[in-house]
This record gives sequence, C-alpha cells and structure tokens, in this order.
Amino acid sequence: MKALSAFVTCALLAAANGHTIFQKVSVNGVDQGQLKGVRAPDSDYPIQNVNDGNFACNTGITHKDNTIINIPAGAQVGSWWGHVIGGAQSSNDPDNPIAASHKGPISVYLAKVDNAATTGTTGLKWFKIAHDGVTSNGQWAVDRMISGGGWNYFTMPSCIAPGNYLMRVELLALHSASSAGGAQFYMECAQINVTGNGTFKPSSTVSFPGAYPANDPGIVLSIYDNTGKPTNGGRSYPIPGPAPISCAGVPTGAPVPTSSPGAPPPPPTTQPPTTGGAPLYGQCGGTGWTGPTSCSQGTCKVSNEWYSQCLPS
Repeated sequence: MKALSAFVTCALLAAANGHTIFQKVSVNGVDQGQLKGVRAPDSDYPIQNVNDGNFACNTGITHKDNTIINIPAGAQVGSWWGHVIGGAQSSNDPDNPIAASHKGPISVYLAKVDNAATTGTTGLKWFKIAHDGVTSNGQWAVDRMISGGGWNYFTMPSCIAPGNYLMRVELLALHSASSAGGAQFYMECAQINVTGNGTFKPSSTVSFPGAYPANDPGIVLSIYDNTGKPTNGGRSYPIPGPAPISCAGVPTGAPVPTSSPGAPPPPPTTQPPTTGGAPLYGQCGGTGWTGPTSCSQGTCKVSNEWYSQCLPS
C-alpha cells in the first residue's frame, strides 16, 4: 500500500501544472474561433470547493466578448481544451491539452437566459444535456479528449427549445480525489443560441454552487487499482449531478438523435456544413440512432456498433 501511495504522490507532483481551460466551440465540424463566445480566465487552476461562489462558470474571467454562437438543435458540438490560453506552451508541451494523469468525466449543462452575451451567472437554473465517464476497459472521457487533440464531442439534443443559453462544460480530474477537497473541477461557459423546433423545458434543474455535495461518491474516491493504474478498478463510476435529459416523447420538428460516449467525430475543419442528409463528419447511424442515415457529403461509414459517421469518399 505504501508503494501505491508513493506511486500516486509522484504522479501528482509530476503533473502539478497539467491543468486546462475550455477555450472554443465547434458546431457540426466548424471551428467557431479561439475564445469566440467563451468566457474564460487566464488562470488554468481548478476549483476544488464545490460550494465556491464561482462554481458556475469559473473565477477571474478575463476573456469575454459579445459573440453568441448559433447551434442547431441536434448538431454535433465540440468543446476544445488547452493547457493554457492558446494551447501548448511550447512545441513539446507534455501537459497540453491536460496532463494525462488527470483522469475523469466531462459533463455539459445548459441554463436558459434572455441574453447569453450579457447575463450574469448568479441564480441560473441548469440542466444536464450530456456527460461521458469511464468505459469498462478503464478509458476516461479525459483520455478521449486528449486523443482527440483537445476536442470533446457531444450532441445538442434536438428537443431543446430555441433561444439563448449559457453552455457550461465541466471537466472533473480525479487523480487526487481520494480525500474531500482533492478533486479538481475545470469549467467555462459558452454563450450560445439554440435554433430549431424543439419544445423541451426542464421540469427540474440544479444550481451552481449547490448541485454537488462535497462527499458525492463521484467526487470523493480513489480511481486507482492495486497496481496503481487509474482504471477505477473495473467498477462503475457515478458521474456527479443529474442524468442528461432525454428527448423521448418530446415533440420536435426533426428526428431525435442519440450520441454514444467514446465515439466522437474527427476534429473540426473550416468547411461549412451542407444541407440534405447528415453533414460531413456528422452521425449517420448506430445503435438507437433515428436521425438521417444518408450523407449530404461523403459516405456513411461504420466506426463501431454505436456510431457511424459521414466521411470523405
């Protein structure tokens, strides 16, 4: 046990500066631009107190413009993370987009607002639209984000009612979470406008701070097995917060897509999406998928049983 403790301590010390900041958004494969519509601080340090007054969108926000990002309901959305503002500190920055030791889940919340560019964060009511935890083979959402070059992907539920929202993306690093106050929360908020014909309005919401108890089993735990590997020991992991909303039974003007953690589309390109069928790099099939099965561009190709996507022919 002493050896395991020493292993963990060394890993923590080596990764002490391996933090991260959510800095930009992509919509259906189109990169919306560095810090465009994203409220971000210069500091990449985490919040470790779940009752911190700035737990909604982070503290010390120094980057904020009036951009509001249009996101169609049902779109594939990406959040891009970098070690510091701008990304890597050098051509060989091992901690970009985050230190590999910082395993954990990624969650996405929305709060309805009148004007996403001007609203404050106090008193907002949040509901979760997506989250990604750990697979049975021990791969975490953070691992998938790192392998995607800093991009984490999710689907904007197609039943979301149109209007302005703040979109809160939260990364929870669990490498030091074995005692209360050890888990590291990284979060920023994007200013978005959802378009479409959705009608969903949440029947229950949460507040930040307030959504997570300090002793939540998804916040205070050791993710290491008896060999020191951060696999969560094959156990199921309870992602903090409520379950993501479901569009089942909610009337919309479009089919309801579902997404599968661990099967993200490729990194965004500068090519605009096209109409008629799924866009290039968009989802076109998979278990439970009820959206378009043809491609407006490219060919629908199977990635795995949960996810097929439109790739260049």
